[in-house]
Amino acid sequence: MEFGALDYVVLVIYLVAVAIFGLKVSGKQNTTKDYFLGGEGIPWWAVLFSIVATETSTLTFISIPAVAYGGNLTFLQITLGYFAGRVIVALYFLPKYFQGEMFTAYQFLEVRFGRPMRVATSSTFMITRLLADGVRLFATAIPLAIILRLGGAFTGWGDLEVYLLSISIISVTTLFYTFFGGIKAVVWMDVVQLGVYLGGAVIALFVILNKLPGGWATVQEFASTGNKFQVLELGFDLSFKEFIAQPYTLLTALIGGAVFSLASHGTDQLLVQRILASGKLKSGQKALIWSGLVVMFQFGLFLVIGLMLYAFYEAANPGTLGLSTNDEIFAKFIVEQLPQGISGLIVAALFAAAMSSLSSSLNSLASATNFDLYKPLFRKNSSDQEDLYTSRIITLIWGFILTGSAFVFAVLQLQTGERPTVVELGLGIASYTYGGLLGAFGLGMLFKKPATQDALIGFFVGLIALLFLVNGPVQQILPGDGLVIAWPLYTLIGSLIVIVSAVFSNWIRVNIKH
Repeated sequence: MEFGALDYVVLVIYLVAVAIFGLKVSGKQNTTKDYFLGGEGIPWWAVLFSIVATETSTLTFISIPAVAYGGNLTFLQITLGYFAGRVIVALYFLPKYFQGEMFTAYQFLEVRFGRPMRVATSSTFMITRLLADGVRLFATAIPLAIILRLGGAFTGWGDLEVYLLSISIISVTTLFYTFFGGIKAVVWMDVVQLGVYLGGAVIALFVILNKLPGGWATVQEFASTGNKFQVLELGFDLSFKEFIAQPYTLLTALIGGAVFSLASHGTDQLLVQRILASGKLKSGQKALIWSGLVVMFQFGLFLVIGLMLYAFYEAANPGTLGLSTNDEIFAKFIVEQLPQGISGLIVAALFAAAMSSLSSSLNSLASATNFDLYKPLFRKNSSDQEDLYTSRIITLIWGFILTGSAFVFAVLQLQTGERPTVVELGLGIASYTYGGLLGAFGLGMLFKKPATQDALIGFFVGLIALLFLVNGPVQQILPGDGLVIAWPLYTLIGSLIVIVSAVFSNWIRVNIKH
């Protein structure tokens, strides 16, 4: 079985229909409030599904099955932390954000610490999105690249060239409806795509079971041999150095996951913008808390699919299957094993959901760039119409920048030896800068004495300190083995360093004066 003509027809029709639907539901965009916040508010349940689709669509569909294929179910532990973090954000962060009309999360920091802090944190958000969404866009290109290779039209092309073409196709399509549709188009497309790709995943699950000779018994046989049903990992038998380097022990997952969620859903404009688009505090709180439960279900579903694929392909490594990474396992099954038409529908849903995530990033980056940087510095007295025009131009510029970032990650992932799954790569990047952002917000909410200079010192000390703790280029040039920490702990340690440094800076200033 292969990805045939019917699948290509379904793919093209579906993408065109979704783009038209997105433009239609967005309505006419007359002001920046329409473009970035959806006018008078979007239903909480639509915001709920949009949050889930935005944060997990591509990486969940492609990479979470790969995590289980190459490991076990211990990744599930982190979803408990994710849920706890959302509850805290809903109760303590959101009331601050809904005091007056806010276009970005970083307006709160300007009120507390002044404009320099808003500029610093907003700029950090942009860098985070540039890197993390470069990974997302690369991940989205994985199934399309496989389709192009299997279709035979690009047999003379190398892996890298096919990936670059795939990224370009996705970027151009996404830019079309994001440029015109604004946040309403993004949110309502998320709602549709979430239902379609979760439905597609369930269909794939039953197809795999049907193709296995012994059904679920075969899954149990293969998974038990590799201890792949393990959910809890306490890690108490590890040394301290090994313990903090292991990302999926229970304590690390719970604490790290909760703090990561505090940062991602409480300080990242990508998701805060969605919550603000609900228009009311209670609506935003319901959307955020319920999204945690839906995400737990999603992770469980796709991890189980990974175990089933492990049994279906009889524990083969990617090279044996003609693939570059574990991330391509599920995409290979979709293209080669699902019935024609169904395969095209699922791949189309994956593309559209991923494009919706990319469009979310473009919309949030445009809002942060316009309201946090460009308008305050260059166009303080500009009209709403001028701001709307500027926002669309900025959206276009970010589209090209994110495409370039995805190109870079494609080169890095395909031309190096050992490669992490893209979900771990993307989450690791976000975790690094989230530490500084969460520390700044925590400082502003919990401490009254630190001033602007203290907050800035703490913020940058936190970011610089993490360079020496993250397993990367800086550690490689340092003497000795270094202290490696797991990615779920980046945010926790970074935020603590920010707060302690800022409080200490304030203490020094006060005591010097006296």
